[in-house]
Amino acid sequence: MPAKSVIACCHNILSQDLTIAFVESATTGRLVYDFTAVPDCGQIVMGSIVCYDRSVKEGLLKIPAEVIDKYSAESPEVTQLLAEGLKSLIPADIIVAVTGLASPGGSETEEKPVGTMFVHAIIKDRAWKTTLFFEGSPDDIVAQTIDGIAALLLEELTSN
Repeated sequence: MPAKSVIACCHNILSQDLTIAFVESATTGRLVYDFTAVPDCGQIVMGSIVCYDRSVKEGLLKIPAEVIDKYSAESPEVTQLLAEGLKSLIPADIIVAVTGLASPGGSETEEKPVGTMFVHAIIKDRAWKTTLFFEGSPDDIVAQTIDGIAALLLEELTSN
């Protein structure tokens, strides 16, 4: 069952007759799954790309290898480029990109520990980004990230 924030966000997108698309890394497809699990809201979702592997980021979404090498695949810089790349592939009103560290073994550092998640969204032509941090198991971190993204999207959609 999707979080209440996801349900509210989906209903708001539906009421505004908008569409949404996702490019996900750390959330591994669970973001689009939760949004399409809300009754009557499958029609708002244009599509999703899960770009867990670096080769998908580079090949499909055209992220330069040099950018990934410089900043890491889990960074605000790469997340922004993922959102921009998706916008050219899927013509949705809302684009959401997410990368991050839900479990050990990535690019974690003291400044960027496991639980750090990067979000970059574009609503029409207005972009916003944030860094979130959560603790818990990988499943907990992903669930909290989805809830956080939905709450932030709903806030953005209702504040304008």
